[in-house]
Formats: sequence, C-alpha cells, structure tokens
Amino acid sequence: MLELVQKNLETSEPTAAALELTILMPCLNEAETIGQCVENAMSFLRGEGVAGEVLIADNGSEDGSVAIAVAAGARVIHVDQRGYGAALLGGVAAAEGRYVIMGDADESYDFTSLGHFLRELRQGSQLVMGNRFKGGIAPGAMPRLHRYLGNPVLSGIGRLFFRVPIGDFHCGLRGFDRQAIQDLDLNTTGMEFASEMVVKASLKGLTISEVPTTLAPDGRSRPPHLRSWRDGWRHLRFLLLFSPRWLFLYPGLTLMAVGLTSMIFLLMGPQSIAGLTLDVNTLVYCAAALICGYQAVAFAVFAKVYAINAGLLPYDRRLAVVSDLFSMEVGLLIGLALILAGFIATGFALQAWGAGAFGDLDPVVSLRIVVPAVTALVLGGQTLFASFFLSVLSLRTRGN
Repeated sequence: MLELVQKNLETSEPTAAALELTILMPCLNEAETIGQCVENAMSFLRGEGVAGEVLIADNGSEDGSVAIAVAAGARVIHVDQRGYGAALLGGVAAAEGRYVIMGDADESYDFTSLGHFLRELRQGSQLVMGNRFKGGIAPGAMPRLHRYLGNPVLSGIGRLFFRVPIGDFHCGLRGFDRQAIQDLDLNTTGMEFASEMVVKASLKGLTISEVPTTLAPDGRSRPPHLRSWRDGWRHLRFLLLFSPRWLFLYPGLTLMAVGLTSMIFLLMGPQSIAGLTLDVNTLVYCAAALICGYQAVAFAVFAKVYAINAGLLPYDRRLAVVSDLFSMEVGLLIGLALILAGFIATGFALQAWGAGAFGDLDPVVSLRIVVPAVTALVLGGQTLFASFFLSVLSLRTRGN
C-alpha cells in the first residue's frame, strides 16, 4: 500500500459529500505548465457548474510546481513513492469526487473540454477513455515512433488479448468512477499503470466507453519523463503477464501441434519437401518442439490458477470445468501411462539392439524408436510433476 503524506494547502474546500468530480494531475517538476492546466480545469468546473476540485498528486517536485498549483486554486497532496502510477494511485486515494478525470499537467490535454467525459460517467460508464487518434493530434504533439508504431501496436495487442473496444490504450486523459477503480486493486507504480487500469477494468467487467480528445504539443522546455523503449516494453510485458493464453497457451499449442504432426510424418520414413530431405535429425527437433509446447501449456494453466487465486484475474468457469475433469489423480494416471509407453518403446529399442549383438546401430533406424520413447518418458514425468504442482496452487489457505 502506498505511503502518502497528504497535506491540504487550501484554507477552505468543499465537503466530500458535495463533490461530484476530481480533476487529478500527477506532477513532477511541471512549473512551466501546471499553473495554466489548473486554471483551465478550474474554468471548466466553474463554467459547467460542477461541484468539484482540482487535485495535484505531487511526486517530489523541486521547481516550485506546488506553490504555483496552490496559487491557481488546486489542492495538493504529496506522494513519496516515485512513479507515474504511484502518483496517480495516491491521487485516486485522496480524491473526494465521485468521479475522477485524470490528465498530465503539461498542457498537452485540454482541461476546458471535459464535458463529454463527465456525460459518459453520468450515464453509467465506469471508465471513459480518450482517443487522440479520433479527436486530433496536432503536429509535433506525438513522436512518430509512438504515433505510427508504439501506440497502434500496443493498443492492437490490448484489443486482441483482452477484447477491449478501445482505440487508444495509452491516452493519459481518462475519467472513471473512483470507487469502481479502487475496487480493481491497481498496484503498478510506473507507466504501465495506464495499461493495468484498462486491462483490469475489462477483466472485471466494468462498463468502458471512449470519447474523442485532442493532443497538443506539451509546453515544457525539458524532455518528457516517458522513455519510449523502456516504457513500451513495460507496457508490453504487463499485457503478456496478464494474458496467460497469449503468453503460454497459444504458443504452446502451436509448438505441440507442429511438433507432433511432424514427428508422425517423419516416423514413417524420410520425407522430401521442396527438394530437402528431412530425416531423424529433424525428428529430434520436432520432439523438442512437442516437449517445449507441452511445458508452455502447463505454464498457462499454472499462471491462470495462480492469478485467479490471488485475485489478479476473475473466476474462469471453463478452467473450473477442466480442473474438475482432470483432477490430480487423472493427471497422475496420464503421466504413468506416458511413462509406461516410453518404457515399452525403450524395450523395443533394446530388443533391436540385442538383435544386432549389442553392436553398432544404424541411427536412421534406432532413433525412430528412441526419440518417441524418450519423448513419452519426458512428457510422462512432466505430467506427474505438473499434477502435483497444480494441486499445490489450488490449495486454499485457511480463511480463503
């Protein structure tokens, strides 16, 4: 849990019960722009007659940002733990509005035009995402790498993995129902916080909508805090870790299918494809693909069970049905059957060796028996251990 040192720097403020909206801005040395951002946000609240506040989650500014924000009418809290996500988590915890609209304090977002976010929230949306590609990106506002590669690719992966109808996964301007987002138990402290919010909201079945918003060049003279490749990788890593299907299951099933099909194909004898002759050497690689794929599928099940038990992913009825069908005892029987098949195949290999007086063997012949035998033994052993490990993961601690 974040440790916050909260300090109210206003002499008076509305009561929590009267607030509908908190406009939240994380801040780390934004003296050049934060004053205008706060003024724009205050102007929106006054112009729309919204009972709200402007809240600055300061992350250790040393350039006078806090004093400027207070002078412009904002409330400020101090978040000791560094990071974009840490600042926002602290801000959400300290917000007094029923709804929160968050955005960067660098003048890249228009805080005077938040009406469409608030309307969606009032109509029942629990998370409202801005879409800069629909609203308009001013020249120079977004680096080409982000505009044409990073954001489209990561947003596409997010839609594919989590079936979220969002075109701009990483828009920093978004609104949400504060309690609904707090219930998601968000905990990443870096830039990947943006992805965590969308992913968990989707997994928990929150109502998500999208509105167009604009992006202007930021008003700072210094470089942004964002680091393209580092933060892009952190976003991608988060998306993969929260989708065992795409990280483990689908690659594993593909490897298993290719490996098993190719093994059956080559066990019948050498095969020629496009002028190339594939034989027992290729058979060894096919067996390795089958084994690696099987292990990846097991990892997918382990990861899903652990994530569900830890509350990171919602309950999955399909996984529960599979778990009921394939209990530990069933897994042990399958593992023992594979090991038995491996020993039987090994017996045939020994018999063939004995027929040759235990002398030199023709690898083209012997490997067609030995490779399937070893593969069955390895898969059988993996199944035995996996069955026990899955049972350990499925144990309920007292009180759960």
